[in-house]
Amino acid sequence: MNFGQRLRKLRENKKITQKELSKILNVSESAIGMYERGEREPNFETVDKIANFFNVPTDYLLGRTDNPEPYAVTAEDLAKGRRAKVPVVMEEPYYALTKKDERDIARDLERMMSDLESNDAMAFYGEPMDEETRELIRLSLEHSMRLAKEMAKKKFTPKKYRKGEE
Repeated sequence: MNFGQRLRKLRENKKITQKELSKILNVSESAIGMYERGEREPNFETVDKIANFFNVPTDYLLGRTDNPEPYAVTAEDLAKGRRAKVPVVMEEPYYALTKKDERDIARDLERMMSDLESNDAMAFYGEPMDEETRELIRLSLEHSMRLAKEMAKKKFTPKKYRKGEE
């Protein structure tokens, strides 16, 4: 199924007309018709608007996946520690982080962030770090710590405990 067919299917499932959709997305009615007929491809911004309106991933609209269920994680979700709700098909790999690993990462991250809280610890050109930058650094550190922990588990787990790895 191509982009146009998927768009038409989503629109018809919501029982809205091309005209209504064009007003919602702030594009012309003829553009919606051309998208559905495959005569025109929308730009990324329009694809993103369509995906958000129908609550489907852009990958579904673009034909990269046949699963219309949303799975994206927003920056807000990351900041609040939420994870994507992706269905788990396989058993957890041997190097997956345990609850203890998660607690260790959280503890170490808090310690690092409290060390960075002092204005002398981290500044850009003598200016103190703003809240957004501080949050981005926290997210980056957390991701790096998770990755390092997983890589260490992959490297140092004895072969006899590695399930499902050839």
